[in-house]
Amino acid sequence: MSDPAVIPNKASLGQRLVAKVLYILLRLMRLTWRVRFSDPHGSLEAGRDKPFIICVWHNRLAYAMYAYRDSIKPVSGRRLAAMVSASKDGAFLVEILRAFDIEPVRGSTSRRGRQALLELSRQMKSGLHLAITPDGPRGPCYEIQDGILSLAHVTGLPIIPLGCASKRKFRFKSWDRFQLP
Repeated sequence: MSDPAVIPNKASLGQRLVAKVLYILLRLMRLTWRVRFSDPHGSLEAGRDKPFIICVWHNRLAYAMYAYRDSIKPVSGRRLAAMVSASKDGAFLVEILRAFDIEPVRGSTSRRGRQALLELSRQMKSGLHLAITPDGPRGPCYEIQDGILSLAHVTGLPIIPLGCASKRKFRFKSWDRFQLP
């Protein structure tokens, strides 16, 4: 007998409003950041011919959304589809990703994982880059889980690690010690 289908949570009205406010705050904060982007191996230029998988640690998502919007998308010319948890927290993140023109695909290692891999494969065939946090939705922080390797195996795409750092940042008291520059 197969498992019943898991339906991803939808964002509540409150979550949608908070996401819009947070997006505006992030845009204002971004004005205070000095950013240096480096692509020594020419991965972005290669991304014009074929999509790739971007991986970024879970606690660096704030950096990654801007790296995509400001540096990756303009050079590669491709949109991005990102795996997002089917949980209530994931529903909130979906609203923020959409503001950055990132296509969310709902699933994780614990919920809808197989469906999400299939959906990401379809997005790749549509020409989108893919994104995933290698340390999964629950960690442990900085430990690679099987999801990214499964995605690379299923799609045949190369994995491009995205490193992001800041000298000054806020660190939240979450499992991943989420960072906000």
